[in-house]
Amino acid sequence: MNYETVIGLEVHVQLQTRSKMFCGCPADYQTAPPNSRVCPVCLGLPGSLPVVNRRAVEYTIMTGLALGCRIPGYSKFDRKNYPYPDLMKGYQISQFDLPLAEDGSLQIEVDGVSKPVGVMRVHLEEDAAKLLHFPEEPGDPHSLVDVNRAGSPLMEIVSEPDMRSPDEARAYLTTLHSIIQYLGVSAGNMQDGNFRCDANVSIRPVGSEEFGTRTEIKNMNSFRSVYQALNHEVERQRRVLEDGGSITQETRGWVEERGVTVSQRSKEHAHDYRYFPEPDLPPLAIDPVWVEEIREKLPELAGQRKWRFIEQYGLPPYDADLLTGSRSMADYFEETVALRSEAAPPLDGYAKNVSNWILGDLSRLMNLEGVAIGDVRVLPKHLSELLELVDSGTLSGTMAKTVLEEAFATGQAPGKIVEEKGYSQISDSSVVDEAVVQALAENPKAVADYLGGKETASKYLVGQVMKITRGQAKPDLALELVVTALEAARGGG
Repeated sequence: MNYETVIGLEVHVQLQTRSKMFCGCPADYQTAPPNSRVCPVCLGLPGSLPVVNRRAVEYTIMTGLALGCRIPGYSKFDRKNYPYPDLMKGYQISQFDLPLAEDGSLQIEVDGVSKPVGVMRVHLEEDAAKLLHFPEEPGDPHSLVDVNRAGSPLMEIVSEPDMRSPDEARAYLTTLHSIIQYLGVSAGNMQDGNFRCDANVSIRPVGSEEFGTRTEIKNMNSFRSVYQALNHEVERQRRVLEDGGSITQETRGWVEERGVTVSQRSKEHAHDYRYFPEPDLPPLAIDPVWVEEIREKLPELAGQRKWRFIEQYGLPPYDADLLTGSRSMADYFEETVALRSEAAPPLDGYAKNVSNWILGDLSRLMNLEGVAIGDVRVLPKHLSELLELVDSGTLSGTMAKTVLEEAFATGQAPGKIVEEKGYSQISDSSVVDEAVVQALAENPKAVADYLGGKETASKYLVGQVMKITRGQAKPDLALELVVTALEAARGGG
């Protein structure tokens, strides 16, 4: 039987506010000593009262608007009751039936095909504390609680079950992550836990209108993990059904090392969280004027910026898509292009050249070192200076790559590196001629190939000249002198 996959995603985004959701404690818990960012409110002490963080509400409305959501004029917070060691009060302040944003949509693209994925709701809640387990401590297995994270503002974005493959789920996540990044409402680092995803997945016979029994997958800390976990779970459910079994509604965890999902707890019966309106917080009346003010502050998002890059800079769609996938990389590109001198090539050619360097050699170095573009030592002014050195003929393309590597490692300006290392391009024909004589003498087979009619052998010999001169010979001069020497040899000169 052929099966259709049905996927819905719940994404938790930790908002980048200065203070926590309902108290004045600093929200920089990740770099703070354990239990040092706490107060009576986030400790859940009797008599403490929460106060809503206005900026967190604003960020949630901003995200809802970016996702095309409707912003109701009325919203409220609710108590979600459940006992767990990392929940200090025995309940979580969340939103149940009246979220801050609902009925939105996110456009995704897979293999050139675009489709909308519904966004059911965007609501606001507080994060829980963090449990640290030490099960293998000799003679003393135990767990510790770090309350620093408790009360941090957490935005939950719930999709409709509109995705039909792990590829679509990955596209949804990367597109949503890009929007969050462009809005500036969160750092969005999955490895740090401030962009977390739970996936609900089921399969059903193709053509069926009824949903199959779903499982929820947790513990995924990268886009790659989500993709692999969904692929594994879809295949697992298919095998269970084909073997005559039935799918159990449960929560499963993704085990990265083994590449499998494992059962964590049954969800045969829905939890009764006993939601009721939070008595210590008044309902929120959302002023439509305020909503419009937030809408006017929305930045240019990745999709809009992509098409502007194509139109304004003449970039191919492929380049524009890669550059605008990250706000930091798009900013880096535009800052570099803005530094273009009057003597530089026309804008479209120059912009394409900048794109090639960023997506090529600079990205290669970033991947090798595992750093993001916001942390590289090669600033936009350095890349602009490097391109000017190439355009002016001071550096060859080969030498420019060497200079870029040194600038990447040291943070030095390309001009200073060229000056200190003597990397300027050699245009003195007498100096290059000496290298040509040496290259021909050391490579008699390539010379014989050329004389035998294989003219491409000249390119190999030019490469040898560049090697002898450490990449400093002017390439067109080297080619001219190599061909001249070979033709002289052909004529017996």
